[in-house]
Amino acid sequence: MTRKLFGTDGVRGRANSHPMTAELALRLGAAAGRYFRPSGGGAHRVVIGKDTRLSGYMLENALTAGLSSTGMSVLLLGPVPTPAVGFLTRSMRADLGVMISASHNPHEDNGIKFFGPDGFKLSDEAEAEIEAILAGEITLSQPENIGRVKRIEDGRGRYQEYVKTSFPAGLRLDGLKVVVDCANGAAYRAAPEVLWELGAEVIPVGTAPNGKNINAFCGSTHTATAAEAVVAHGAHVGISLDGDADRVMILDENGTVADGDQIMALLAARWAGDGRLRGDTLVATVMSNLGLERFLQGRGLRLERTAVGDRYVVEAMRRGGWNLGGEQSGHIVMTDYATTGDGLLAGLQVLAEMVRTAAPASRLIRQFETVPQLLKNIRFTAGAAPLEAESVRATIAANEARITGKGRILIRRSGTEPLIRVMAECEDPTLLTEVVDEIVGAVEAAI
Repeated sequence: MTRKLFGTDGVRGRANSHPMTAELALRLGAAAGRYFRPSGGGAHRVVIGKDTRLSGYMLENALTAGLSSTGMSVLLLGPVPTPAVGFLTRSMRADLGVMISASHNPHEDNGIKFFGPDGFKLSDEAEAEIEAILAGEITLSQPENIGRVKRIEDGRGRYQEYVKTSFPAGLRLDGLKVVVDCANGAAYRAAPEVLWELGAEVIPVGTAPNGKNINAFCGSTHTATAAEAVVAHGAHVGISLDGDADRVMILDENGTVADGDQIMALLAARWAGDGRLRGDTLVATVMSNLGLERFLQGRGLRLERTAVGDRYVVEAMRRGGWNLGGEQSGHIVMTDYATTGDGLLAGLQVLAEMVRTAAPASRLIRQFETVPQLLKNIRFTAGAAPLEAESVRATIAANEARITGKGRILIRRSGTEPLIRVMAECEDPTLLTEVVDEIVGAVEAAI
């Protein structure tokens, strides 16, 4: 059974355009409700969180109508980070969790992510079954079985208290000045409050959402804003989150940025030293830098690579029994604490290491020298298939031959946006640029 509606991270698109319409959200909610409540009996509940996008209200109401129409009782969390939904789904014994967010995308986009009762994102197979229900006639509940709906006021507080328990006992952030950029998104209240309660002096950035400024010139995809704040305030470190706070970038006292690879290297080395890194293995995607792999090998550790998408990282971690993984883009997954990427939780782990070692962030976040890497994105229109063109295939094959033994090429279609991503790594920067530019040129010509 294949999926057409779901991508690598739920259903995503431009608000008020297919598939992100109120009509589709209503039917999707009903289909998900029927999937988790097939017999129509018993008490079933779902928690729904969202980020700060204007379209979140529209989709929240539509999903609520669809879910309650199939007998699911709906608990509305309001704006909370994506990892909070994963945590609260399990904590509140819900059958289903829903997060309304397009993560790092601009406010015009939105998305719908589902979590199972264990707090983990649904498998490809479960999403395909929901799509199959959606395609047919959905059986609604009898009037007496329609689900109840209520708002939960303490969901964010529950999550904040849980996140604080991940910080090592006996340590405090007293004396640390921390810039936290919340991208005008879901963590605009949770992140500053947690950091302050742990003792930090907090300089908040991106904490005034208006429905349209999420990820706009701020957050993990625009770290210049946090970097400027770090330097201007003389902060010790910066934490830059994305719109739903499942990604993070760390900035040192000079405003230099560390991506997910550097964060994972720091945590993997520390956990391995403490005997906490299960199987001496870190899980990351094919996008992670070759320098990370060499760093791990030099310490007797191994890197397990997966397809792009934090859900695939988590699936591999669960299969192998490993407890640390993530993506170069800043998803850091620590299954000892969370069921999905959690930017705030990962940031706290870095801060704990700063406190423990008394070392500046600049020393901690530069764990390895990266192999030169170049990524270019090409936008295409719906229905186009440029990677299938013979001219593109021939160009890719020719350049793979050129770079063999010196690096690697990775070309893929994004699962969340209409983009072709062309990435290469090579010790020779000139060759790297030539290879990427030739492939990009061929793809653009095919489009």
